[in-house]
Amino acid sequence: MKLPELNIGGLCARLPIIQGGMGIGVSLSRLASAVANEGGIGIISGVQIGFRDPHFRENPVKANLKAIGEEIAKARALSPRGIIGMNFMSIDSHYAEYVREAVKNGIDLIISGAGLPLALPELVAGTKTRILPIVSSARACRLVLTNWLKKHNRIPDGVVVEGPKAGGHLGFKLDDLLAGTEQKLEDALTEVLALVRDFEVKHGVKIPVIAAGGLNCHADIERMLKLGADGVQMGTVFVATEECDAADGFKQTYVNAKPGDARIILSPTGFAARAVNTEFVQRAYDEGGIPVEHCFGCMPGICHPDTTPYCLSNALFQSARGEGGLVFCGARVDEIREITTVPKLMRRLSGLSASQASGT
Repeated sequence: MKLPELNIGGLCARLPIIQGGMGIGVSLSRLASAVANEGGIGIISGVQIGFRDPHFRENPVKANLKAIGEEIAKARALSPRGIIGMNFMSIDSHYAEYVREAVKNGIDLIISGAGLPLALPELVAGTKTRILPIVSSARACRLVLTNWLKKHNRIPDGVVVEGPKAGGHLGFKLDDLLAGTEQKLEDALTEVLALVRDFEVKHGVKIPVIAAGGLNCHADIERMLKLGADGVQMGTVFVATEECDAADGFKQTYVNAKPGDARIILSPTGFAARAVNTEFVQRAYDEGGIPVEHCFGCMPGICHPDTTPYCLSNALFQSARGEGGLVFCGARVDEIREITTVPKLMRRLSGLSASQASGT
């Protein structure tokens, strides 16, 4: 199957593939630009993006704001004609500042989840930045569509439907995920498509629907497109590439993962999440937790230093540096066998044969 283009608010990607935003430091300018150069849409993660700044500990907000502009500029230099977006968690205490900084620096689009991004439209008002909420159900999608239209007279430029097999934070109840009773991606996608298509007819618009969560190969993309999706968002497969911004140790954790290594946990954010069952995860969840030495104040009122099993930011800093820590992953991380390159991966996802994908 020849993959179609993906049009998001007039931005036309040659391939209907969005590389998911992965933080901390997993998808930055290098990975995002590489994906964009191959015809997809590259996403820079805005989560604690300034963690490498020597002054981050003293002033993380200032470091993050600086890094947002720097990473966008780097991505533009590496991919002048590519489509570059950013991903932000709506529960971040400085969400509005970070989104506005990305918009000021000319980001093409913003994808936002970890809670419903109801305030997003006002943060991009009067700009060309496209906005896409991440939802896990038709109910959540309806809430966003209704809220954005009523309060902001804004319609999403696309909707990302994220299923339960995704990596990182998930929009499903912990008990349902552990019991396997959560709504499957295919069912959620079908329901969201029905809702969105009806909304399109009523308002005379086109809203691309993007399927995400546990998608690893061309066959997965074909399956989602046949169900009616306009494109897909994929994260885990892009970690195992030379261009991925994560440390080699982080990537190798994916390559070494075996069936059953992907574990459902309750993140300090209050959301369920999926991560590799590393020594860190076992210490944090099975052995009493890891004391917080320094609070970065990223989620006041949500994460409490005295009760949280560990500091989420610090755990992700460690993993980004390849020093263990918390390694988020998709449910099918055990299918990753080797480190490849973004061009080879994109050719394979496009449906080319093994020899064509390798460029031989």
